[in-house]
Amino acid sequence: MSSAEPRGPVDSSRIPRYAGPATFARLPRLDEVGAADVAVVGVPFDSGVSYRPGARFGGNAIREASRLLRPYNPAQDASPFALAQVADAGDIAVNPFDIGEAVETIQGAADDLLGTGARLMTLGGDHTIALPLLRAVARRHGPVALLHFDAHLDTWDTYFGAAYTHGTPFRRAVEEGILDTSALSHVGTRGPLYGRQDLDDDERMGFGIVTSADVMRRGVDEVVQQLQERIGDRPLYVSVDIDVLDPAHAPGTGTPEAGGLTSRELLEILRGLAGCRLVSADVVEVAPAYDHAEITSVAASHTAYELTTIMSRQIAAAR
Repeated sequence: MSSAEPRGPVDSSRIPRYAGPATFARLPRLDEVGAADVAVVGVPFDSGVSYRPGARFGGNAIREASRLLRPYNPAQDASPFALAQVADAGDIAVNPFDIGEAVETIQGAADDLLGTGARLMTLGGDHTIALPLLRAVARRHGPVALLHFDAHLDTWDTYFGAAYTHGTPFRRAVEEGILDTSALSHVGTRGPLYGRQDLDDDERMGFGIVTSADVMRRGVDEVVQQLQERIGDRPLYVSVDIDVLDPAHAPGTGTPEAGGLTSRELLEILRGLAGCRLVSADVVEVAPAYDHAEITSVAASHTAYELTTIMSRQIAAAR
């Protein structure tokens, strides 16, 4: 990026929020600014889901909800869109009938965007997309630390014999050596499993687990301290499945589980990661067909906003 002042969002005090194109946070398109420090990119793909489809529409639902975001983030005392150039890079168009081809397409497009020097804030789409995104990020940073916010482990082996689904990306990532297995954590997991072996396999891969009940009992501050210690100064990728939230806070998702985090808890944990080296992130599994009054999309838009703020602050501090 050049040293020119970043171009920010449309002024909502002059142009109504409901008017104009629904880019993320009403920011400029990537082709309008030429290059970006943080590229917000959608991946409308949900062919890897095991229950309710619809996350292919999640990215645009998040964009619509993000019309309500404002340019100053008081929780982080930062104006992220003034600190770095953030732009909406549109969607990666992928084959909905061929998961293997879709994974390759996502990886190639992510490689291209990262090759410009941008960090990625990806809007899914189902969790299958995390694998090609991690591959692309690891090409530039080596194996990365991972914070995985989710009701589910997503370290299963196969579904119906298929190795690439929304429940398998992190097992594949460990097998491929693109994750730093000394710095892997699930946050917000809960609900029934297929068997004890699921937890044994997950532990063998190197994951630590902070359940949703742990967050409730121990509190956000203690959880954040534990996560910071585990991550250290490693390059960090954050992957947020919106079903980490309780269905009361995120009904619009494909595989809801009772007993999840509140949106407040999720946002506070993310804000606690401000000192970590966040290299890219995703927010996935928003399925607007099941979303009542855009509750899920609003939560997802604020989640992406907090992650974007962290990246923008770090980019500005490095200049």
